[in-house]
Amino acid sequence: MIDSKFSRRGLLAAFAATAVTAAPSASNAFGFLRGAGDVRRIKMYSGRTGESIDTVYWIEGEYVPEALKEITYFMRDWRNDKVKVIDPRTVDIAAASHRLMETNEPYMMLSGYRSPETNAMLRSRSRGVARNSLHMSGMAADLRMKSRSVSQMFAAASACNAGGVGRYYGSNFVHMDCGQVRTWQG
Repeated sequence: MIDSKFSRRGLLAAFAATAVTAAPSASNAFGFLRGAGDVRRIKMYSGRTGESIDTVYWIEGEYVPEALKEITYFMRDWRNDKVKVIDPRTVDIAAASHRLMETNEPYMMLSGYRSPETNAMLRSRSRGVARNSLHMSGMAADLRMKSRSVSQMFAAASACNAGGVGRYYGSNFVHMDCGQVRTWQG
């Protein structure tokens, strides 16, 4: 146990702030994040709740359980506050995509976990919502950025070759999930 002014989380954040890593190429982005010894960080905010998160969730080859709990709560269904554990592979895809885009801007998260009730409600309003959406399994996120276009975000996420990536030009967001590798346009 550390008996000082520094918490483990504070030390991890300080380490992440000073870590210097080379930007990966599109062909090896996901492999780059899987390497032992690297630091993985995710930065997002929610326009729905006003909350933001900027956390190191992986260090020295291991996920940081406290950070994953924070991410899971942050990505909850904001309509009813229901929570489901977010699959860290989805966070990995978002983090790898973020690195490829070489930006410090956080993602705006539009949708993370969706309860079955919320998914059914959204499905009744739109043909673009899947009956068995991976959002209900904590395996998907709908993300947006001001400084990057849907095409740029889609290209970065697709380069990871690690899950599903959908581009939604009309709504200005990209869907990323850790399901089967596939792409689509909504």
